[in-house]
Amino acid sequence: MIRALALIFCLFALPLAAEEVVAGLSRDEVAITANFDGSDILIYGAVKRDAPAAEAPMEVIITVSGPSQPVSVRKKDKRVGIWVNTELVEVDKAPSFYAVASSGDLRQVLTRTEDLRHRISIPRAIRSVGAPSNVANAGEFTEALIRIRTAKNLYQRLDNAVKLYDQTLFSTTIDLPANLVEGPYNTRIFLVRDGMVVDDYSTVINVNKVGLERWIYDLAHEQPLIYGLLSLFIAIAAGWVASAVFRYVRF
Repeated sequence: MIRALALIFCLFALPLAAEEVVAGLSRDEVAITANFDGSDILIYGAVKRDAPAAEAPMEVIITVSGPSQPVSVRKKDKRVGIWVNTELVEVDKAPSFYAVASSGDLRQVLTRTEDLRHRISIPRAIRSVGAPSNVANAGEFTEALIRIRTAKNLYQRLDNAVKLYDQTLFSTTIDLPANLVEGPYNTRIFLVRDGMVVDDYSTVINVNKVGLERWIYDLAHEQPLIYGLLSLFIAIAAGWVASAVFRYVRF
C-alpha cells in the first residue's frame, strides 16, 4: 500500500507536457536529376497547448541533417618547399549536410547542457573521438571540416531565420545545395524556453536520384564492368565525332 501511494505521488510530481509541436513540410522528398541545381524546403508548424503559455518567451530551433559518414581530415605543412600531409584525424561521424535555424541567436537561445544532450549545434552534430596521441590540437581538425563545408554551403547556421507568429506559429526555409548526398535527411524541431528544450518533433526528408542519374548510379555500382565499357565507348565515339566535324570544317 505504501509503495502504491509513493508511485502515485511520483506520477503527480512529474511535470506535464503543456506544449507540443505540430509541424509539416512543403515536401518530404527531393529528386536529384541530371540538371538538379539545388532546392529549398519550407518547414512550418504550430504549438499545441494544453495550458496557457508560460511567461518566458518561446524559441524554436530547426535542424536538417544529411547522412553521416566518417571523414579523414588532413593537415598540410610546407617541407623543403613542398606541401605534404603531416597529420591526420579520423572524424567518426560527420553529417554530409547540416543546417540549424533558430528564432534567435543560437548561443543565447539554448544552454550548453541542452546542446550537448540533443546535439543541436554544428560542432555537437559532429562526432570526433580517439584522435591520435601525436596530434596536439585535434579540435582544429573539426573546425577545419566545419569551415570547409560551410564555404560549400553544406553546413549552415541560420540565426534569426525562424519566423514566430504570436508565440504559436512558426516557419523557416532551408536551402539545399546542388551537391547533396543521397539518403534520408533527418529534420528536427525543438521548442525552447529559458534555454531548455520543452518538446521536440522529428521527421525525414528523402533525397533520391531519379531518371538518368539513377540509372547511371545503379549501373556504376551494380555492373561496374558494363559501366566502364560503356564509358570507354562513349569517349571513343565522342572523339571520332569531334575529329569528323573538325575535318569537315577544315575542308
